[in-house]
Amino acid sequence: MLNITDTKVRIVKKDDSKLKAIASIIVDDCFVIHDIKVIEGNDEVFIAMPSRKTPDGEFKDIAHPINTETRELIKSNVISAYHKALTEEE
Repeated sequence: MLNITDTKVRIVKKDDSKLKAIASIIVDDCFVIHDIKVIEGNDEVFIAMPSRKTPDGEFKDIAHPINTETRELIKSNVISAYHKALTEEE
């Protein structure tokens, strides 16, 4: 199982944007994933993994979990760190 050893969150301060933060996670103290986006949805915030725009305008993930269990672990870790960063900012 994936072991997230550190999470950094940078709050994005744009009132008119659904993008709320950018996060990085460190896995097992030896691998980092940057540019995980925290996005405001209709009911709650969610994460979007790092991606790039293809020539036809579609976005493709650069790195992403391949199973639900790992996706949920990353999601809960990043969103928890996001809420903590919001609290510390106040």
